[in-house]
Amino acid sequence: MDDQHESIDLRSPPVDPSAAAGHCWFPGPPPPMYSCTLTPELVAKAREELQEKPEWRLRDVQALRDMILKEQPNLRTRLDDTFLLRFLRARKFDYDRALQLLLNYQAGRKAWPEVFQDLKPSTVKHVLDLGFLTVLPQPDPNGRYILCLRPGKWKPNDYPFVDNVRAIYLTLEKLIQPEETQVNGIVILADYTGVGMSQASNPGPFLAKKVVSILQDGFPIRIKAVNIINEPRIFKGIFAIIKPFLKEKMAERYVLHGSDLRSLHRNIPRSVLPEEYGGTAGQLDMHAWSRLLLDCEEEFIVEFCQPDPLEGVLLPDSMLFDGEQAGGQDNDDTFRGIRSQLYYCY
Repeated sequence: MDDQHESIDLRSPPVDPSAAAGHCWFPGPPPPMYSCTLTPELVAKAREELQEKPEWRLRDVQALRDMILKEQPNLRTRLDDTFLLRFLRARKFDYDRALQLLLNYQAGRKAWPEVFQDLKPSTVKHVLDLGFLTVLPQPDPNGRYILCLRPGKWKPNDYPFVDNVRAIYLTLEKLIQPEETQVNGIVILADYTGVGMSQASNPGPFLAKKVVSILQDGFPIRIKAVNIINEPRIFKGIFAIIKPFLKEKMAERYVLHGSDLRSLHRNIPRSVLPEEYGGTAGQLDMHAWSRLLLDCEEEFIVEFCQPDPLEGVLLPDSMLFDGEQAGGQDNDDTFRGIRSQLYYCY
């Protein structure tokens, strides 16, 4: 059984230390061999919130590794401690749930080649240059980095929506590297200034479900809050597309602030927000995160651009999206109904 895994490199992808050193505001990638980088405070937090026991940590990783080798002998995946620990933390050290998350993670890469084929920062430079997303340089008081999305910057004639998904996925892959993010999670701040009918109706329910399925059930990151600001009336229609695919717990983490910055500041303090959102952390810098990702090009090539990385993987039922069982066709009637809601709200 183990022989089927011999061709897989079990180590973390090599990294360029000089590239990491040039972005001292964001933690560097983990070392090739696992060594805990958590502060005593975060060790205590992980114990309380994630059921992570430092004395059993590597034993738990080995247990998950053994499950993969026994139950999924054809799964082509990294098996190093650093990588598997992400999945255990994301599912509070429940072995079965961590394994399912890993299967979803790998199956998602196979199920959506438009996103994952040749996935590297240089292929989404146009998205980064447009200012569609960035990561704020200072985490919030709970140690959570803030992913700032600005959907109104994108227009359907600019490039396919799937390029935005590629940029988000690369960003999440980078964010999840530091152990502190694995424990603390992240916060999303979505500014809907400038969003109109053309952006709202473009993805459609089929694409929306794919995005939610990957980010909610197929990626080892804890999204602790989603703050929506400057949402137009049309947002009710946008949320109508997304909400059916959200778990109740995740739906409850969406907070709509409108144009009320005081409401936003009750969730994200002014000290970590840029001036554009009533904060005191200087002007919004859309280029620092872009430079960080582009400097990690080789790292992503190793991770995502190898030939046939998932050959032989079977898709679990949880990753079969509506329409794919019927030849990959969208449900046009559903989309027409939701699109009419969008027009009504607008």
